[in-house]
Amino acid sequence: MSWNLTGSYVETCSCELMCPCNLSLDHGATYDFCRVTLVFNIREGAIEGTDVAGLKVALIADTPKVMTEGNWRLGAFVDERATDGQMDKLMAVFSGQLGGPMGGLAPLVGEMLGAERAAIEVVDDGLRHSVKVGDVIDFEIEDVVPFGVETGQPVRFDGMFHPVGSNLTMAEAKRSRINAFGIQYEGKTGLSTSDFSWAA
Repeated sequence: MSWNLTGSYVETCSCELMCPCNLSLDHGATYDFCRVTLVFNIREGAIEGTDVAGLKVALIADTPKVMTEGNWRLGAFVDERATDGQMDKLMAVFSGQLGGPMGGLAPLVGEMLGAERAAIEVVDDGLRHSVKVGDVIDFEIEDVVPFGVETGQPVRFDGMFHPVGSNLTMAEAKRSRINAFGIQYEGKTGLSTSDFSWAA
């Protein structure tokens, strides 16, 4: 059976502005690792007949300096409002079992650290995007508007290889407190988009 998800997205990672991994997964991270939190706010969607509209998912990963080397450590948080059935379907998509964008990344994951339910709050306020996941993740990023751009339009990278899409807005972390599944880091940079669309 098929599935489809649409919604908004926000992330922050440990690299300095801008993240080399977002330029290309085979470029080394700023440090000897890349730690990243990826947050999906699903506006509409159904997975094999199960409605998942209005739910949120957050993934946290610890990867080598060069992401394509694999051996990623990955943990997942699913919206505490999800039923058991919804959680199972969401994990099937976000683990890559049902193909789609995460299916392309699944071979890079060496260790699944678990999946937990949590209260996930996502607030999009113009250029600012904030996320809280239980009491373990709390960050805010702000889309970068280049000096001299009178329209106020933020910088977007086009032609990226990223599970969410090839055209995402570049952002800078304004605050960060992240410590989940044994992965702790300070978010410094970020990405956002008001509209992602997945289907398989």
